[in-house]
Amino acid sequence: MKHILKCTGYDIYDTYIVSGQGCCLYDDRGGRYTDFEAGVWCTALGHSHPQINETIVEQIGKIMHLGYRYKNAAVEEAALKILDITTLGEGKCIFLCSGSEAVEFGVQIARRLSGKPLLLSLQGSFLSSYGSSGKRSPEEWYLFDWSGCETCTCAEQCDPACPSLLAVPVDRIGGMVLEPGNTSGLVRLPPKRLIKMLESMVRKQKGLIMANEITTGIGRTGKWFGFQHYDYQPDIVAMGKSIGNGCPVSAVAMTGEVAGGLEDSGFRYAQSHQNDALGCTVAAKVIDVIKTEGLIERSGEVGEIFKNQLEQLAYRLPQIKQARGRGLMLALEFNAGEDGTANRLAAMHRKLFESGFLVGFSPAANLLRFYPALIITQAEIEGMLNRLEHIILTE
Repeated sequence: MKHILKCTGYDIYDTYIVSGQGCCLYDDRGGRYTDFEAGVWCTALGHSHPQINETIVEQIGKIMHLGYRYKNAAVEEAALKILDITTLGEGKCIFLCSGSEAVEFGVQIARRLSGKPLLLSLQGSFLSSYGSSGKRSPEEWYLFDWSGCETCTCAEQCDPACPSLLAVPVDRIGGMVLEPGNTSGLVRLPPKRLIKMLESMVRKQKGLIMANEITTGIGRTGKWFGFQHYDYQPDIVAMGKSIGNGCPVSAVAMTGEVAGGLEDSGFRYAQSHQNDALGCTVAAKVIDVIKTEGLIERSGEVGEIFKNQLEQLAYRLPQIKQARGRGLMLALEFNAGEDGTANRLAAMHRKLFESGFLVGFSPAANLLRFYPALIITQAEIEGMLNRLEHIILTE
C-alpha cells in the first residue's frame, strides 16, 4: 500500500486480508489466521458477526446520519442500554466516533466541573491519542508512580503515611482518570488497595472519578467493565472499540449530577457524527448479543482457563518470566536475554503469523499479548499455545 501514510509505528506484513469470520481472518491467497488481537481489540463478538451485520444493513436502509436538531429512537435506546450496564441510572450519554475522542471528552468534563488544575492518573496509562489526555503534561496531570505498589508489603490496604501517597497534591486535583488494567497494552493490573486509596483521596476533595474503559470494557476482563473489579462507581465512563464490534462508535456515560452540572454550565460540544443513528444501533445490538449469549460470564471462565494454560507454559519454559492478565486480556512476559530478546520475540511473532496465528507484540516490554474476541474457543487457544511452545523450544 504505497499510497497509505505510514505513521502507526508498526511493521506491516506483506499480506492482504480480504475477509473475516468469527475469530478467523483470510488473505487473498487462501491463508487462514486465528486472530488473538480482535482487530485492534475491537471485535468483541468476532469478525462479521451475523446479527451485527444484519443490524448494520437494516439501519443503513433507514438512516445513518442526522443533524443536531433531530431525534431518533435508536439513540435513546442505546443510551438506556449503556446506562444500564454502567449502572449510572438516570444519567446521560453522548455517542462519538473513537475511544480517544470519548476519553478526551470525559477529561474535558472533569476539568470544566472541578475547576482545579490537575487530574490524577496512573503512570504508564494510555488514555488518548490527542488533546490533554494524549499529551498528559505536568501542568495538567499528576501521574502516580505505582511501580513499587505491586510488591508492597501492605497487602490489605495502603498506608496513609506512604511517601508516594503523601506526595500527591490532592488540593490541586479535580479528578482521577483510571485505566483499570491495560496499562498501554502491558497488561499490568493496579492493586485494588491502591485504587481504593486514591479514589478516597480524590472523593474527599469533591473530585470526579472517571473510568477509561476503551480497552478494558464490554466484557474484556470478565465483567462488563474493568472498574467493577475495584468495587467503586465512577461518575464518568468512557468506552469505545468493542462497543461497536469494529464499527467506529464510542460513548461517554455520566451521572445525572454530572450531566446537569455540565448543561447548566453552558458547555458546548458538537461534531458531525455525534449521536449518529447507525453507530447507536450497532452499540445497542452489541450489548443485546453479549447478554443473550452470556459472553461476560464466558469471558471470565475461558479467560481463567487460558491464563492457567499460560502459567503452565511459563512454569515449563525458563524463557518466560511471567504470565498475567484478567479475563481475555492476557500477556506473556519473557526474560531479557543478552542476545536481544526483542529480536527473538519479533521472530516468534513472525513464525506465529506464518503458522496462522495473530497475536500482540511489544518488543520494548518483552511481551506477547492476547486480546481475542469473547467468542474464542478452547480449541483455537490450544492450537495457538501448542504452536507457540514448539516455536520457543526450537528457537
